[in-house]
Amino acid sequence: MICFPNAKINIGLNILRRRPDRYHDIETVFYPLAGCCDILEAVRSDAYSLQLSGIGMECPTEDNLVTKAYRLLAADFDLPPMQIYLHKQIPFGAGLGGGSADAAFLLKKLNDSCSLGLDTASLQAYAARLGADCSFFIRNEAVFASGRGDVFSDISLSLQGYWLVLVKPDISVSTAEAYAGVTPRLPHRSLQELINQPVETWKDTVVNDFEPSVFALHPLIGRIKQQMYEAGALYASMSGSGSSVYGLFRQETHLREEFKGCYYWAGYLS
Repeated sequence: MICFPNAKINIGLNILRRRPDRYHDIETVFYPLAGCCDILEAVRSDAYSLQLSGIGMECPTEDNLVTKAYRLLAADFDLPPMQIYLHKQIPFGAGLGGGSADAAFLLKKLNDSCSLGLDTASLQAYAARLGADCSFFIRNEAVFASGRGDVFSDISLSLQGYWLVLVKPDISVSTAEAYAGVTPRLPHRSLQELINQPVETWKDTVVNDFEPSVFALHPLIGRIKQQMYEAGALYASMSGSGSSVYGLFRQETHLREEFKGCYYWAGYLS
């Protein structure tokens, strides 16, 4: 079985408060990027193994989310041994959820190929045990996320037909580093309200609370966002707590030459 786990972007990210469990309550919108994806294949074998290619990852097999996803289901079901091939194309440390997507897609494929009979809610519950945003990729549809980023509400947002340019410099921002510079606050208007306004208004209203501290530590990331606007983006933002920046454009825009040395992806949204 082969599948193509896709990335996601965050549209807005408000950090509301610190929780007693040391996590934070947030509000954000997760939006899938169908064309920006890894390649994952799993075949029955004599023993479990994970083979990686593509973008380099310094991660022991047992620490990889794909392995953790397999082990999670294997603890409750009689899964056959699998040889898994993962070709990484989504950069890590970028706020794009690539590792979470890989794990969630494996859960879905194992459920189908091994006839486990798990419904969407059950798959989401398993995925949530792997990471806060992992369960988003089970449905893989635009959602308003709250709590730790694991409580989802349906939204009617569609960006179909917009052109998206995604750029990641050779910088990785850890979640701990990003949170260290943020003071939680309650916004004047909920993101759930703002996201229903025209995309053209988002520049002045929809914010990512990580940006001020991350831009101060890594000015290049802030300059990339500014370049997006100079190139005509209707809206530009850092995605999540990572180092990637995306711009939404009304029409096809080619900026690869502007961002040499960076990871670059562009395409129409669906």
